[in-house]
Amino acid sequence: MFLLFGAGQRSPGRLLLLPAVAAAALAATAGLVSRDRLKELMHRIMLGRAVPRAEMAVLADLFARRTADRNIRPAALARIAADRRAGFRIVLATAAHRFYAEAVARRLGIGDVIATEAAGGPGGTVLSELQGANVYGRAKLAAVEAWLAAEGIARDAAHLRFYSDHASDRPCLAFADEGFAVNPHRRLRRMARAQGWPVLDWQRPPAPGGA
Repeated sequence: MFLLFGAGQRSPGRLLLLPAVAAAALAATAGLVSRDRLKELMHRIMLGRAVPRAEMAVLADLFARRTADRNIRPAALARIAADRRAGFRIVLATAAHRFYAEAVARRLGIGDVIATEAAGGPGGTVLSELQGANVYGRAKLAAVEAWLAAEGIARDAAHLRFYSDHASDRPCLAFADEGFAVNPHRRLRRMARAQGWPVLDWQRPPAPGGA
């Protein structure tokens, strides 16, 4: 979503290149392109190889404002608030790029973000290349474990809750003390049933008390 938004704001003509994005996605599905490389290709097609960091920050803030206003379900906000009241430290762990994930997190009052890192270029630019792995699947779990270590949090001393709407997060859901399948598609629903993970419907209004 950010790439489409950014292209529309920065260079609308690039939206004509969406067929190239679709072709890259098909190549990834066929196993011809890695997921990490796909992320780089999509970024380069939609935004170009290098974007000034200040310009990217403006795009990220605009996108975050729009996301917070339109795309965050009330039930999700209620759950964040309930977990915060219960003493949980809220962390956003996402495959999205940090440069806009952090902007969204700020809008939600979340101070900790685990995300995919974009490489930096000369002159303070954000490049389409990744710095490290795309934080997806097992790479997300590795990033969560690295974050815990960096924060000095021992796994056996922490109680972790993890919420996800996608089956690719199975490693993190299994790693957590409590895993929650949110608005699950069929595959994730099957996983949740097999693993005993509660299923949450955030498309409905939040329950009284915000739970």
